Amino acid sequence: MSNSLSIYAVTGTATPIIGKEVDTDRIVPARFLKEVTFDKMGDYLFYDVRYVDGKENTDHPLNQDKYRGSSVMVVENNFGCGSSREHAPQAIKRAGFNAIIGESFAEIFSGNCKALGIVTCVLNRSDLEQVFAIISDYPTASFSIDIEKNSLYISIVDQTFDITIKQSHRRAFLDGTWDELALLKLNDKKIQELATQLPYFNW
Repeated sequence: MSNSLSIYAVTGTATPIIGKEVDTDRIVPARFLKEVTFDKMGDYLFYDVRYVDGKENTDHPLNQDKYRGSSVMVVENNFGCGSSREHAPQAIKRAGFNAIIGESFAEIFSGNCKALGIVTCVLNRSDLEQVFAIISDYPTASFSIDIEKNSLYISIVDQTFDITIKQSHRRAFLDGTWDELALLKLNDKKIQELATQLPYFNW
């Protein structure tokens, strides 16, 4: 049964990130892992390629005005490989991205994304190349990811693509069970009631 945590769709413009085997150290450099909280992680997303000698590299998509405000990231294969650090998806989420479309994802990275409500969608290579071309020609194109139908619709070209979302992730988004901590908070009263009924629990 669905609840207030259910996610059925993600809609927004997209930012292309070109590069194969982009690992978590490139997503967030290791020196930023010393942060006590994740609050500023969004500022460090792809930091070493976004900034050169402390100055903004205007060639990087995340620094280009035409892609600012995007909520969908489009990547290539084995994205998020390397260390299983949670900081990488935290940086992506805190930079405003709610979905990532790519050819493939590292398993642990994809799982960490799910726990934050980031939808990771797999697209075959030929379709992915078309999507990259559409973003290049139409940077303001609206992307609509339908989690229930496993589809991506790009309105400006009136084109629909089949995507694959890991079934366990897809079900968690649709059922609203992706955020375990939030589920505990939502069911706090039930948990307390059950605890009082357990003979071995010293309430």
